[in-house]
Amino acid sequence: MSKAFGERPLLRDVSLGVSKGERIGVVGRNGAGKSTLLRVLAGAEPPNSGRVTRGASVVVGELDQVGTSAEHATIRSHVLGDRDEHDWAGDSAVREILTALLGGFQSEQLDRRISDLSGGERRRAYLAEQLIREVDVLFLDEPTNHLDVEIIAWLAAHLKGRPKIAIVTVTHDRWFLDEVCDHMWEVVGGNVEEYVGGYSAYVLAKAERMRQDAVSEARRQNLMRKELAWLRRGPPARTTKPQFRIDAANELIAAEPPPRNAVELLEFASARLGKTVFELHDAKIGFDTRTLIDHITWNIAPGARIGILGPNGAGKTSVLRSILGELPLLAGKRVEGVTAKPGVLSQNLADLDLSKSVIDTVSEVANYIELGKGKQLSASQVCQRLGFDHDGQFTRVGELSGGERRRLELTRILMSEPNILVLDEPTNDFDVETLAALEDLLDGFPGTLLIISHDRYFLERVCDNFVAVMGDRAFTDLPGGIEQYLEFRRNMLSVASGKSDVNVEQESGRKSILTPARERELRKLADKWERQLSKLDAQIIGIHDQMLEFTSDFERVAQLDQDLRALNEKKEKIEVQWLETADELSGGLS
Repeated sequence: MSKAFGERPLLRDVSLGVSKGERIGVVGRNGAGKSTLLRVLAGAEPPNSGRVTRGASVVVGELDQVGTSAEHATIRSHVLGDRDEHDWAGDSAVREILTALLGGFQSEQLDRRISDLSGGERRRAYLAEQLIREVDVLFLDEPTNHLDVEIIAWLAAHLKGRPKIAIVTVTHDRWFLDEVCDHMWEVVGGNVEEYVGGYSAYVLAKAERMRQDAVSEARRQNLMRKELAWLRRGPPARTTKPQFRIDAANELIAAEPPPRNAVELLEFASARLGKTVFELHDAKIGFDTRTLIDHITWNIAPGARIGILGPNGAGKTSVLRSILGELPLLAGKRVEGVTAKPGVLSQNLADLDLSKSVIDTVSEVANYIELGKGKQLSASQVCQRLGFDHDGQFTRVGELSGGERRRLELTRILMSEPNILVLDEPTNDFDVETLAALEDLLDGFPGTLLIISHDRYFLERVCDNFVAVMGDRAFTDLPGGIEQYLEFRRNMLSVASGKSDVNVEQESGRKSILTPARERELRKLADKWERQLSKLDAQIIGIHDQMLEFTSDFERVAQLDQDLRALNEKKEKIEVQWLETADELSGGLS
């Protein structure tokens, strides 16, 4: 099969197949043709030459990146179709899907119109529609977009519990690929290269293939070996895959040092930062008299690499803003080291000169960065590591996509040589190769890292410690990492829903002191705030898209910037209302 758009060939003479029950992950650079491959296989896009065949009785489900629905469709009509309520309501699998993705299966959830939903809610509705259907093969294009760590873990477990369905998925979420897939396809140079095993096995096989073929790309080969070394030495569960050839892996990484020398980095960080980075002492974080987090005492050490977890709207970004001094504390004390030099990548794109090239935009910050021990990287080398090849470096900023501008902003921050790096959702719109390159850069970063992300693989790969903002005014240390966070969340949701098992109830020893009517009212309010937050998130994303579209219309951009500020202020107020509601709901348990 071959497929091209205009004069640009994406796929050339590709021959492959999907068997019953196979789980295939598709990776490759942005623009390589991954989504096109899925659409051709699903029958949504015709090939230019060759043929696509399927069994006569095979039923196909497809989740694309956009999704469509009837103009006035509700969640009920779109997801459940014409199924009778007694039919689907009596199916525990359907109820589980609706609860996990849509928050429940009551009228207030199901009778909302698709057109009124935020982008994230709409995405989850489209995913629920495909999971509820009885299909033989499921094509999923970026299924983890807009999902947090908890829902991604649920989705992986759900798909593993349905072994008869074949799955082909495009995603940059490497934890999800490793958890779900038993085969990998890499789309590269118009071809599709096949590998047995999940993402971990793919990294091993790719490194072996590169060595056997005497590939001259030394930097990429070293990067793959480094990632392989982390996979083999990292979380033990990753080494249990039956496809892992342990002896071959050990041979490949025998001379590979650990991804980072923690002692060496700590000494360098201490030299650059001194003993004090940021400290909070009995601090209260929030807005006006409304509290997000109370009694937080936190000492961030030089060289610390910390991942911040928590549900959407719980206050993770507010914690970072308080640490940086952007959000004044309601009470308590904040201390900042005299040599602290933070670099911040936020979720909002910076203002850039759209007429300049990528390399000029980076070089105006610095021409070189120091890595320690006399090592340097030029501006061009840093650009290359973050996905800007030679030609891409001379592209005008105004011609870049949103994801490319985000990479450019990160490149500029790194070139400014901060000793504290604060990253809020840094992995959005990055392909797996760019993510690996970013992780390699962060391995050698001789300073303090503070990261918010829903990318579990990235967090586990880059961070050494984890903390959580749980939405209950508490700030929790997580020595057990992401697994401990997920366990905490499961217990919290069980208690809040009144469905906790006997052991949880005995351990907590708590009873509801809210009246049933007040509890129902609070739950409806919480749902209302969550829906409004989701809508605001969608509007904020829409404004960012418009700012990119009208980059040359400065008056329009200025107006959009005012609208963006107003939406962010409104979002902060609703977040406070959501937290107050959650506080009263959890405070009704004693």
